[in-house]
Amino acid sequence: MLARLEPVFARLDREPERPAHLQTPQMSRHRIVLLSATLAFYLVIVVLVLTTSWLVRLDWQIMFFRPYEQWPQVHAFLDYLVVLGQRGPTAVMVAAWLGWRSWRQHTLRPLIALGVALLLLNITVGSVKLGLGRLGPHYATQIGSAELFAGGDIFPSGHTANAVVTWGILAYLASTTVTRRVLSILSGVLSLSVGATTVYLGTHWVSDVLLGWTAGLLIMLALPWFEPLIARTEAYVFGLREQWRRRLEDGRLSEPVAAALTPLLSAGGKWQPGRTPAAAEDGAPAAAAASQAPAGHSPALRPAAHAHAHQVSRQHVIRSERTPITPGGSRRPAHTDRATARGASARPATGG
Repeated sequence: MLARLEPVFARLDREPERPAHLQTPQMSRHRIVLLSATLAFYLVIVVLVLTTSWLVRLDWQIMFFRPYEQWPQVHAFLDYLVVLGQRGPTAVMVAAWLGWRSWRQHTLRPLIALGVALLLLNITVGSVKLGLGRLGPHYATQIGSAELFAGGDIFPSGHTANAVVTWGILAYLASTTVTRRVLSILSGVLSLSVGATTVYLGTHWVSDVLLGWTAGLLIMLALPWFEPLIARTEAYVFGLREQWRRRLEDGRLSEPVAAALTPLLSAGGKWQPGRTPAAAEDGAPAAAAASQAPAGHSPALRPAAHAHAHQVSRQHVIRSERTPITPGGSRRPAHTDRATARGASARPATGG
């Protein structure tokens, strides 16, 4: 695992800080106003569902309308479109893209920002889902009821909120203003399509989708507040690597850990502990390579050639040529000539 990360850290060593032209979104007054309005809309939807208002009646009317029966010709296409709101496939696709961005920009911020956004999504949306326990349209038991506190996990729509956050993070991390605007529009259209698709398939109420859109938008608007956490996490990762490097230099790591971390921590070309000389690589004796190791290193950091030199200096016990006798007897066939010779030598000599 550490060997696979070696080229990644070698790339990040070239420029461990974020490029200057990338601007971090700030929590401006305009964003705070949008966040407040979105939060108010979120609370209104929750109250309308809790009070079994006109929004719940609209949910039942659309459920009885059965959109999947009205337009069956688009059912197959929408079955694939709704996958763009599932957390697993979308997270893998977006993480691959942001990983490439991290590689190009020599920073871990895109991947850490994605992780923070998904963590906020799981905490906020998951807690409301479990707390309200609403049943979906296919599992409803009482007509006109909000189906709350019945052990369900449908309110708000996780597909919709995940589409807003997963695709919206691309716009959030965009390098230019034009790119951010274009990606914001695309992510908005995509999240709206995923939410409408869940209503078409009958897996969510309309109010579920409305609250899912709002929940995802709240996370995206509040994400600048977590930028200091993202920066500290990135600094912690690089600081942890430097701490391991200092421990490796001081010889405070065990030999297996040191052997695994040596190629990883020396990927940037700053330090290469216990490197075997070229003569040892070309077939020189292992003891000669071990003698050229730095004197300041502890025995845990001595190169492998030094360990081999100690093994070569030991006296090897020569195994006896006689075949060991097992309970089943020896496997070597009896030699008649040797038996005859032994019998002749043991026979007492007689006078001629």
